[in-house]
Amino acid sequence: MKRIPKHIGIIPDGNRRWAKQNGLKKEDGYAYGLEPGLRLLRAAKNCGIQELTLYGFTVDNCKRPKEQVSAFSKACVRAAEMIRQENAELYVFGNTASRCFPAELLPFANHERRQACSEGTIKVNLLTNYGWEWDMKNGWASSDIPRIDLVIRWGGMCRLSGFLPIQTVYSDFYIVKELWPDFQEQQFMDALQWYQKQDVTLGG
Repeated sequence: MKRIPKHIGIIPDGNRRWAKQNGLKKEDGYAYGLEPGLRLLRAAKNCGIQELTLYGFTVDNCKRPKEQVSAFSKACVRAAEMIRQENAELYVFGNTASRCFPAELLPFANHERRQACSEGTIKVNLLTNYGWEWDMKNGWASSDIPRIDLVIRWGGMCRLSGFLPIQTVYSDFYIVKELWPDFQEQQFMDALQWYQKQDVTLGG
């Protein structure tokens, strides 16, 4: 590929719908999204992607039933553990003052990011208990996160759902109809191939 996006945003949607379709409780779907996330991270590293931002859960998601809140919170903690084992620099961004923020992720939360990665590593931003209003009211706490070149959303929905509004102002947006737990690496590669054909002008 001639043009590889430096920074990709991932919206891994469809966990609850997948669980329902497979005869499970809605809250059971989040755990099935962990292994796909690991495979995507490895594929991104192999393709030379410098940075990923993953949508963990939002402030608004915390309005869901407590069983679901507990499940996606635990999934984010486990995701962070898995990311750290993959030679990746992990940064967590979100409202740490809320009871919904997992205490286990506090050591990684809202820290200033390094300018560059060590050789062979990838930066991974995990949005946890993130909300665009919280971000704005806190002087854009995510301001260290650079512009996102490409956003890929699984689950077929055509919306950003509050995903880093400043960083995505000129992002290309690719929709995958399949639900996130049904992730296949080819879906990611198809998104990269699609990106090759986009006219990236940044408004110029």
